[in-house]
Amino acid sequence: MVKVSDPLSLYVHIPFCDHRCAYCDFNAYAGLDALMPRYVDALAAELAAWVDVLGPRPLATVYFGGGTPSRLPLPLLERLVRAVEAAFPHRADTEWSLEANPGTIDEAYLRGLRALGINRLSIGVQSFDDAELRLLDRIHDAAAAETAYRTARAAGFANVNLDLMFGLQGQDLASWERTLRRALALGPEHLSLYALTVEEGTPLARQVACGQAPEPDPDLQAAMYERAQALLAAAGYEQYEISNWARPGYACRHNLVYWRDGEWLGVGAGAHSHLAGRRFAVVRSPAAYVRRVLATGPDRAATGPSTVPFPWVGFVEEPEPDRAMADYVTLALRLSEGLSLSAFAQRFGVPFEAVFGDAVPELTALGLLVRAGDRLCIPPSARFLAGEVQARVLAARRVAHRR
Repeated sequence: MVKVSDPLSLYVHIPFCDHRCAYCDFNAYAGLDALMPRYVDALAAELAAWVDVLGPRPLATVYFGGGTPSRLPLPLLERLVRAVEAAFPHRADTEWSLEANPGTIDEAYLRGLRALGINRLSIGVQSFDDAELRLLDRIHDAAAAETAYRTARAAGFANVNLDLMFGLQGQDLASWERTLRRALALGPEHLSLYALTVEEGTPLARQVACGQAPEPDPDLQAAMYERAQALLAAAGYEQYEISNWARPGYACRHNLVYWRDGEWLGVGAGAHSHLAGRRFAVVRSPAAYVRRVLATGPDRAATGPSTVPFPWVGFVEEPEPDRAMADYVTLALRLSEGLSLSAFAQRFGVPFEAVFGDAVPELTALGLLVRAGDRLCIPPSARFLAGEVQARVLAARRVAHRR
């Protein structure tokens, strides 16, 4: 049973952007800046409503994602941070992360973030090659990315992540290595590396369908991933998840909550939550979100996260045991530490081998899985194929139920 003293992680979605990049399928919008003040009002109201349901649980992590959270002017961000603090107590070691793009931040803004208690900054660099950045339709160049990083250091950030992408149009192994080496020369505590994917409904998908842009080359992406693994390991970074590397002690604690099947509350347009075994999703439209939250009266209180009558919640789902097991396995196998067999049995009341065990011998023989004591994990040499490994494990599933 969840207690009020149990820590909680909080995700806050900020959907505002300068413009939509061609590859982006996130819930992000350009041209909505006039909505910002009312959107922050709605976030504050939603936080107050949730504390009526959850009680004043202490925050272990807070993550401002988007969109581009650094598009919010400091006065609005301060109002938002104060609303978070008013709703849920935080601790001295609470991790406060905020995503920012070069070109939207300067030293005054970054010092303001530090004064508000933001202690982890994630900078969307994507590439240190100007031609690649133009093809990505980014608003910054490589020099601006380096300036943003150095300015963050000058403002007092001691925990900085850089987001990079590989498999881009016009990118080859040599240019990818140059981007990696420039990132490593800066010395961030954390690096997130993502392969370019063509997401349905994006401008990039339409460009690929019309022959205006090439499909990403999976063989080249695999070679780029392997090169990154080697360079980052040599530089002292630990790969703790498929797409994430960190210096010892700097893994993103917020994202670990997702991958370890923890509980988190998501507020804001399109945000998702995982509470008491149930999943919740907020309506995606920022305007609809603001209308529904601000129209809700003082009779908003609910008896617990199983009811959640809030009109801004788009759906509530309690996954069936087999679906919950599949989600658990998929997330755990993303982590370098892998899946704990004893934790799986405790969580679901059935041994892992009784549900998914048929896949293990073949995948182990192929070098795609490794059994190490209580843990089952994907070895470094197979991590680029993690999606295929996960799919083959799930395909071997037998129907089972929790006790």
